[in-house]
Amino acid sequence: MTSKLTLKEIQDGLQVVEGWQLVVGRDAISKEFRFKDFNRAFAFMTRVALKAEKMDHHPEWFNVYNKVQVTLATHDVDGVSDKDFKLAKFMDAAV
Repeated sequence: MTSKLTLKEIQDGLQVVEGWQLVVGRDAISKEFRFKDFNRAFAFMTRVALKAEKMDHHPEWFNVYNKVQVTLATHDVDGVSDKDFKLAKFMDAAV
């Protein structure tokens, strides 16, 4: 069962993933990815979408041309969980 992480656990987790930050005013983490062009940004989103579907854990994201802004939170626990950090690590590796 997934459980909500404490602020300390989130801060510790942010030390392990590069460029992710706590969202101000919300229990979530976020990062902006930049790519060479739209095709690479879209390919990244496709790869992440396939993994997210397998995890049953879907990101909130926004794409414009070569930028993909991602916010991760686990809605089942109304906050950040280990699922978010697992998906964040996958995203970082997929770049």
